[in-house]
Amino acid sequence: HKLEEEDAQEDYEKLMADSAAKRAADSKAIAEHSSALAEAQMDLSEVNDNLKANNKNSVETHNYDQDLHKTCDFLLENFDTREKARTEEIEALDKAKAVLSGADVELLQTSRSRKFLSRK
Repeated sequence: HKLEEEDAQEDYEKLMADSAAKRAADSKAIAEHSSALAEAQMDLSEVNDNLKANNKNSVETHNYDQDLHKTCDFLLENFDTREKARTEEIEALDKAKAVLSGADVELLQTSRSRKFLSRK
């Protein structure tokens, strides 16, 4: 009987030691996994922040592109009108310079009329 009790006691002590070692290993594994989880969550948070910033930047770039496109369309659609206005302004400035230089206004108008009539 005593031998069986000693064997049982040894088995029990071995089981308790093994269980303690297993609990320690499990606790260490849980700590490592918790640390890895926390790091992964931080990485995820950083990636999400970067994604939001990139999306915002993409929207701003798209809006700028649309505004630029509208501006270019306006310039292309009104090119002839703007070119004509610049030409008229240059002619008016030339006429003003001539008047200030002492040229006869009627003579200038006559020469412009001839140029205008010759275009047709």
